[in-house]
Amino acid sequence: MDKELEWSYEIGRTAEFIESNKLRRVALQFPDELLKDSFRVVTALRASLSEQVGLFLMADTAYGSCCVDVVGASHVDADCVVHYGHTCLSPTTKLPALFVFGKASITVSHCVINLLHYAQPTGKPVLVLFGLDYAHSIQQIRESVMAAGGRDYKRQVQFADVMCSVMNPLSDPQVSNDIAADGVTSSNSFGTVSGNVYRIGGLVWELPEGSKMEDYLLFWIGSNNSAFANIVLTYSGCEIVRYDASECSVVTDLSQQRRILKRRYYLMEKAKDANIVAILVGTLGVAGYLNMIHQMKELITTAGKKVYTLVMGRPNPAKLANFPECDIFIYVSCAQTALLDSKEYLAPVITPFEAMLAFSRGSQWTGEYVMEFRDLINSSPVESRNKSEEARFSFIQGGYVEEFDREGNDAEEDKEGALALANATEKALQLRDNPNAIAKRTAKSGAEFLAARSYQGLDIHYDTSLPGPYLMGRSGRAAGYQDEKRM
Repeated sequence: MDKELEWSYEIGRTAEFIESNKLRRVALQFPDELLKDSFRVVTALRASLSEQVGLFLMADTAYGSCCVDVVGASHVDADCVVHYGHTCLSPTTKLPALFVFGKASITVSHCVINLLHYAQPTGKPVLVLFGLDYAHSIQQIRESVMAAGGRDYKRQVQFADVMCSVMNPLSDPQVSNDIAADGVTSSNSFGTVSGNVYRIGGLVWELPEGSKMEDYLLFWIGSNNSAFANIVLTYSGCEIVRYDASECSVVTDLSQQRRILKRRYYLMEKAKDANIVAILVGTLGVAGYLNMIHQMKELITTAGKKVYTLVMGRPNPAKLANFPECDIFIYVSCAQTALLDSKEYLAPVITPFEAMLAFSRGSQWTGEYVMEFRDLINSSPVESRNKSEEARFSFIQGGYVEEFDREGNDAEEDKEGALALANATEKALQLRDNPNAIAKRTAKSGAEFLAARSYQGLDIHYDTSLPGPYLMGRSGRAAGYQDEKRM
């Protein structure tokens, strides 16, 4: 057996986990970039397992490859999923999962030198965060820092720990014995704080009493991927330094990542003017996604807007272009796939956090950003409807907008009948020539949008049941049909 393959993919640990838990049908999930090694991994596992264990290789997941593909595993009736490569460590709903993060190469000595440069005793304390594929080297980095700086650096430098490497469904992730973790406190919070314990992207750490995140300099070890973007957006008030292990360089210019916040604020303002909202289901395996969908539906309906739910796997511009009636899309997915660059889409794609700010009247964005939708479940947003029915100023339209109260209009129509409908129609009329006029936001549905389109599909004539005459088409090949004149 290839020793490097066994070390990188943890063949022995995986085989021991399968045998000790008496699993008989195991799904092996590989991302696209690791498929080239999948055959060798399956061969090595087969040599270490009994013949009663069935191995099923999964690729091309329906949603993000960082999440456990519970849907694909259920097709083969798997007892467990072994997830390889980059992961968000989102809790699963049905199946247990074993995570093999991989072991990316890193020059520990060079990393320690750069870390000590920022961890000065008179400066800010440093919190070391890292990509999960560098978890294997963190203990060595920790020991090197302590050996170089002694007790002073022990108080000045703090390391995050890996939350878990084995996850059971519908239970709090527990820290595995396979990866060392010091001072880990159990918490239900992801991406936010429970007491002084923080969790984000599969990492967990605890700050001393009286400390806050803004007091620390964040030293990220890893590449510029979705996990790092999650860190930058969530802790935008912190000073962040990224150590690129592949390039052996330090990156301090994060202006491109921070520019994302300005873009997200623009999309949130644009969502306020939306009439028809679609919820994109971006996961079927992350725990709590159904609760988030129901909460979004209630929020959107209370705001007087029409809502649809779409399940289509990984979204792309071509798929969403089939729904031109939708003014905005809300993408319910894990934190590391929630941010879609919607510049190529016909309509913006926002996160549940942005939707709660956009559709809750009176709420203001303080700069805090929440990526994990599980942090928003059962939250208490500001009331969606203003009782005074005051007009809202739209930064996109450059004027005041009067929201359409769907629930209020329906109640009036039921109570007063045709008179209420006439009053509502009269109220909706406005003078377009007046630049100071208040725009009226009339909520529409997909059916009304289709009725207003110039092309609605093939015409179907219901006035007669007789079939129309048929005509004989061309015959032959495209190079020369039979009815064409030959030269």
